[in-house]
Amino acid sequence: MSAPKAVVLLSGGLDSTTTLAIAQQEAYEVYALSFRYVQRHSAELAAAQRVAEHFGVAQHVIADIDLRVFGGSALTSEIAVPKDRPLDQMGEGIPITYVPARNTIFLSFALAAAEVLGASDIFIGVNALDYSGYPDCRPEFIHAFEAMANLATKGGVEGTLRTKIHTPLISLSKAEIIRLGHELKVPFEITLSCYDPDASGRPCGECDSCILRARGFEQAGLPDPALPHASR
Repeated sequence: MSAPKAVVLLSGGLDSTTTLAIAQQEAYEVYALSFRYVQRHSAELAAAQRVAEHFGVAQHVIADIDLRVFGGSALTSEIAVPKDRPLDQMGEGIPITYVPARNTIFLSFALAAAEVLGASDIFIGVNALDYSGYPDCRPEFIHAFEAMANLATKGGVEGTLRTKIHTPLISLSKAEIIRLGHELKVPFEITLSCYDPDASGRPCGECDSCILRARGFEQAGLPDPALPHASR
């Protein structure tokens, strides 16, 4: 019997890469999906391509959409990325790095890809603990999207394909995600989590994502091979 197919949303960051490794460990044939959404930098797509090649996925699609036409985020407009924020500030409100409706859009594309592939499984590396308070990373959102998906597709209506959204990291701390990735031999050195890398794709070490990542590695008791030069 052939392995079941799964669409895995892949940003090239630590969380999505660990999620991809989990999908492979669970014996899925992985179809990775990334997005060129005219984000602040293209370094994350280069990281996603490195990750897809490392894991030898069945297919890696990069979909082009333009979220800059709406803006509203430091990742899709000229708004500055916050730097050196204390951890207690990161836990207050929704940060300016939140991209309006991004995960709703990404999951919709993943749903379309899965339907064409005949796949009932979609993996996304959302995390509700150490993810800066993004509303589209919460379990309530995922459950609602899954319910919608099974009302909105041919397979769902005909009862031939029931969509399942897998969120294996949603209740884990960053340190727990890193320890799990370490056990799965995730190549953290080729991942990129930074919101504002330099022209060479090197992480800044100062944005919320870099700080949370560095804190996670510290709490996990492991060095971060992707941040050898960072001050944090």
